[in-house]
Amino acid sequence: MNFEQLYRTHFAEVRRFALYLTGNQAEADDIAAETFVRAWAADAPLKARSLSAYLLSVARNLHRRGHRRRLLLAAFGREAPEEAPGLERELAGRSELQAILARLQLLPEIDRAALLMRAFHELSYEEIAAALGLSAAAARVKVHRARNLLKDRESPS
Repeated sequence: MNFEQLYRTHFAEVRRFALYLTGNQAEADDIAAETFVRAWAADAPLKARSLSAYLLSVARNLHRRGHRRRLLLAAFGREAPEEAPGLERELAGRSELQAILARLQLLPEIDRAALLMRAFHELSYEEIAAALGLSAAAARVKVHRARNLLKDRESPS
Protein backbone atom coordinates (compact mmCIF):
# COMPACT_ATOMS: atom_id res chain seq x y z
CA MET A 1 0.00 0.00 0.00
CA ASN A 2 1.40 3.40 -0.93
CA PHE A 3 0.98 6.58 1.08
CA GLU A 4 -1.85 7.92 -1.06
CA GLN A 5 -3.86 4.72 -0.63
CA LEU A 6 -3.19 4.72 3.12
CA TYR A 7 -4.24 8.36 3.39
CA ARG A 8 -7.38 8.09 1.23
CA THR A 9 -8.53 4.93 2.97
CA HIS A 10 -8.08 6.02 6.58
CA PHE A 11 -7.93 9.83 6.77
CA ALA A 12 -11.63 10.42 7.45
CA GLU A 13 -11.77 7.94 10.32
CA VAL A 14 -8.54 9.20 11.91
CA ARG A 15 -9.65 12.84 11.67
CA ARG A 16 -13.10 12.06 13.08
CA PHE A 17 -11.50 10.15 15.96
CA ALA A 18 -9.15 13.06 16.67
CA LEU A 19 -12.06 15.54 16.55
CA TYR A 20 -14.02 13.53 19.09
CA LEU A 21 -10.96 13.24 21.32
CA THR A 22 -10.08 16.92 21.21
CA GLY A 23 -13.33 18.73 20.50
CA ASN A 24 -11.28 21.14 18.35
CA GLN A 25 -11.21 21.06 14.56
CA ALA A 26 -7.77 22.65 14.11
CA GLU A 27 -6.17 20.33 16.66
CA ALA A 28 -7.90 17.33 15.07
CA ASP A 29 -6.49 18.30 11.66
CA ASP A 30 -2.99 18.58 13.13
CA ILE A 31 -3.25 15.21 14.88
CA ALA A 32 -4.60 13.50 11.75
CA ALA A 33 -1.81 14.91 9.57
CA GLU A 34 0.89 13.99 12.08
CA THR A 35 -0.57 10.48 12.42
CA PHE A 36 -0.05 9.79 8.73
CA VAL A 37 3.44 11.28 8.71
CA ARG A 38 4.42 8.98 11.57
CA ALA A 39 2.71 5.95 10.05
CA TRP A 40 4.50 6.43 6.76
CA ALA A 41 7.88 6.95 8.43
CA ALA A 42 7.55 3.83 10.60
CA ASP A 43 7.45 0.21 9.62
CA ALA A 44 5.07 -0.64 12.49
CA PRO A 45 1.91 -0.42 10.31
CA LEU A 46 3.24 -3.32 8.27
CA LYS A 47 3.55 -5.40 11.43
CA ALA A 48 0.24 -4.32 12.99
CA ARG A 49 -2.62 -6.78 12.99
CA SER A 50 -5.08 -3.96 12.34
CA LEU A 51 -3.99 -0.88 10.43
CA SER A 52 -7.00 1.03 11.71
CA ALA A 53 -6.19 0.23 15.34
CA TYR A 54 -2.57 1.23 14.77
CA LEU A 55 -3.49 4.61 13.24
CA LEU A 56 -6.03 5.38 15.98
CA SER A 57 -3.45 4.45 18.60
CA VAL A 58 -0.94 6.89 17.06
CA ALA A 59 -3.61 9.62 16.98
CA ARG A 60 -4.49 8.97 20.61
CA ASN A 61 -0.85 9.16 21.67
CA LEU A 62 -0.42 12.45 19.82
CA HIS A 63 -3.50 13.82 21.58
CA ARG A 64 -2.17 12.70 24.96
CA ARG A 65 1.24 14.28 24.26
CA GLY A 66 -0.42 17.58 23.34
CA HIS A 67 -2.55 17.49 26.48
CA ARG A 68 0.51 16.90 28.66
CA ARG A 69 2.29 19.77 26.90
CA ARG A 70 -0.60 22.16 27.63
CA LEU A 71 -0.60 21.06 31.28
CA LEU A 72 3.12 21.71 31.55
CA LEU A 73 2.78 25.13 29.95
CA ALA A 74 -0.04 25.98 32.35
CA ALA A 75 2.05 24.81 35.32
CA PHE A 76 4.79 27.24 34.35
CA GLY A 77 2.34 30.10 33.90
CA ARG A 78 2.44 30.14 30.14
CA GLU A 79 -0.52 29.97 27.86
CA ALA A 80 -0.74 27.33 25.17
CA PRO A 81 -0.77 28.87 21.70
CA GLU A 82 -4.20 30.06 20.66
CA GLU A 83 -6.07 27.69 18.39
CA ALA A 84 -7.47 29.08 15.18
CA PRO A 85 -11.01 30.38 15.74
CA GLY A 86 -13.75 28.85 13.69
CA LEU A 87 -14.98 25.68 15.37
CA GLU A 88 -17.51 27.59 17.46
CA ARG A 89 -18.76 29.49 14.43
CA GLU A 90 -18.89 26.36 12.33
CA LEU A 91 -20.83 24.42 14.95
CA ALA A 92 -23.02 27.32 16.14
CA GLY A 93 -26.10 25.86 14.47
CA ARG A 94 -25.33 22.35 15.66
CA SER A 95 -26.17 22.45 19.35
CA GLU A 96 -26.73 18.70 19.55
CA LEU A 97 -23.24 17.99 18.23
CA GLN A 98 -21.79 20.49 20.69
CA ALA A 99 -23.58 18.79 23.56
CA ILE A 100 -22.25 15.38 22.51
CA LEU A 101 -18.71 16.68 22.19
CA ALA A 102 -18.99 18.30 25.61
CA ARG A 103 -20.22 15.06 27.19
CA LEU A 104 -17.42 13.12 25.49
CA GLN A 105 -14.85 15.50 26.97
CA LEU A 106 -16.13 14.69 30.47
CA LEU A 107 -15.19 11.02 30.07
CA PRO A 108 -11.76 9.82 31.14
CA GLU A 109 -9.49 9.88 28.08
CA ILE A 110 -8.97 6.10 27.88
CA ASP A 111 -12.72 5.44 28.18
CA ARG A 112 -13.42 8.04 25.48
CA ALA A 113 -10.83 6.46 23.17
CA ALA A 114 -12.22 2.95 23.72
CA LEU A 115 -15.79 4.10 23.07
CA LEU A 116 -14.85 5.97 19.90
CA MET A 117 -12.84 3.05 18.55
CA ARG A 118 -15.81 0.75 19.09
CA ALA A 119 -18.73 3.00 18.13
CA PHE A 120 -17.34 4.95 15.19
CA HIS A 121 -14.55 2.78 13.89
CA GLU A 122 -16.17 -0.59 14.60
CA LEU A 123 -12.99 -2.10 15.96
CA SER A 124 -13.24 -5.39 17.78
CA TYR A 125 -12.57 -5.47 21.51
CA GLU A 126 -9.33 -7.31 20.76
CA GLU A 127 -8.20 -4.50 18.42
CA ILE A 128 -9.17 -1.88 20.99
CA ALA A 129 -7.28 -3.80 23.66
CA ALA A 130 -4.16 -3.94 21.48
CA ALA A 131 -4.34 -0.23 20.67
CA LEU A 132 -4.83 0.82 24.30
CA GLY A 133 -2.60 -1.76 25.98
CA LEU A 134 -5.47 -3.48 27.81
CA SER A 135 -7.00 -6.93 27.94
CA ALA A 136 -10.05 -7.57 25.76
CA ALA A 137 -12.18 -7.84 28.92
CA ALA A 138 -10.92 -4.47 30.16
CA ALA A 139 -11.70 -2.94 26.74
CA ARG A 140 -15.28 -4.24 27.00
CA VAL A 141 -15.62 -2.75 30.48
CA LYS A 142 -14.23 0.62 29.32
CA VAL A 143 -16.73 0.80 26.43
CA HIS A 144 -19.63 -0.29 28.63
CA ARG A 145 -18.82 2.24 31.36
CA ALA A 146 -18.33 5.05 28.85
CA ARG A 147 -21.73 4.34 27.28
CA ASN A 148 -23.36 4.31 30.70
CA LEU A 149 -21.67 7.57 31.73
CA LEU A 150 -22.86 9.26 28.53
CA LYS A 151 -26.40 8.03 29.13
CA ASP A 152 -26.31 9.23 32.75
CA ARG A 153 -25.10 12.68 31.72
CA GLU A 154 -27.69 12.82 28.95
CA SER A 155 -30.61 12.39 31.34
CA PRO A 156 -31.93 15.56 32.97
CA SER A 157 -31.09 15.67 36.67
